[in-house]
Amino acid sequence: MNVYIRELSREMAKRAHTMDIFTRRVEADTPEVVNIDERTRVVQITAGPLNADKAALREYTGEFHDGVLAFQRRDGREYDLIHSHYWLSGLVGRGLKAEWTAPHTAMFHTLAEAKNRHHLSEREPEYRIDGERLVAHSVDRVICASEGERNMLADVYGVPTHHVSVVPCGVDVDHFRPQDRQAARKTVGIDGNDPIILFVGRIERLKGIDILIRAAAQLEAGFQLVIIGGDRKDASRKQELVDLSRELGISERVHFLDAVPHDQLPLHYSAADVCVVPSYYESFGLVAVEAMACGVPVIASRVGGLKDTVQDGRTGYLVPWHCPEPFAERLELLLTNESLRRSLGREARLTAERYRWSEVAASVEGVYHELVSAYRGETVGAHVA
Repeated sequence: MNVYIRELSREMAKRAHTMDIFTRRVEADTPEVVNIDERTRVVQITAGPLNADKAALREYTGEFHDGVLAFQRRDGREYDLIHSHYWLSGLVGRGLKAEWTAPHTAMFHTLAEAKNRHHLSEREPEYRIDGERLVAHSVDRVICASEGERNMLADVYGVPTHHVSVVPCGVDVDHFRPQDRQAARKTVGIDGNDPIILFVGRIERLKGIDILIRAAAQLEAGFQLVIIGGDRKDASRKQELVDLSRELGISERVHFLDAVPHDQLPLHYSAADVCVVPSYYESFGLVAVEAMACGVPVIASRVGGLKDTVQDGRTGYLVPWHCPEPFAERLELLLTNESLRRSLGREARLTAERYRWSEVAASVEGVYHELVSAYRGETVGAHVA
């Protein structure tokens, strides 16, 4: 979500839009306003304790709403449109829409009901589902990243399909690009000649990392499995995965790295031979597209937005079952066939070109213009703030 907002705001600035990004303050000594460029600012609003737990944030949406209004009144800037991200921000945007008489569009990035349906051992609370439903029915338009998410909004949340615009997420294909594999391996500190299997993502059960480790344990081909993601907060779950790899006898081949800065990820993708996304659900699957942009084939679960981004048999493989065996079969096929890896990697790069941020921004801008035109009763074009 952070990547999405940053890249979209950068493209909107190029299109002469002025944007303020409101976020909750989490550090005491950072400035209230940070100028990203001449048209974009990040504004930090104090709402609740700095170290508030994520589960408690809904208690501070009213305080956040009041903080945004107070800043706007001091600053004097008027807004033509509200674009909220995640359901909590959507609740705030709902109140601001009434205050400013401005259209409101929302992105959820992931839906609670989708997570619950795809991974029953971890449940999102009912209050989140209720909040998402309230936001989805109160906004002027929902923007979602895939047809699967639009169908979920219609079937489960009761949102009419004409109320939803499908705009895929994007990738910086100039930054995420193929690089020399041996040089990349050397830079990130990977020794040896074994093929590299890569996972990038949050360390949570929904991501299916245990499936990947169990699949790797079944491989006859040599490999090194690199798992990138998480931090100290994820130490307990990560230790479970470390213990699993030890129990399966592959601990020497499995390497855990904390989350790396986004600008360093292309090196890790380029060092890999295959990227695996074994998630139980992904609304879009940005990791898959980033890997593809780096010329790396992807093996992914046939779920959510991954069904749209990964082309089975062309840019990688889609696995319809959440069990290790089919992942192991596809991994064995790719790890033992370099020409196939290269062929899929070339197609992956060509496919990723469709997800340039400039194309994404043009589609989102079209939604903005449509909504603002409806509110004003006249057609607007560029330069809408």
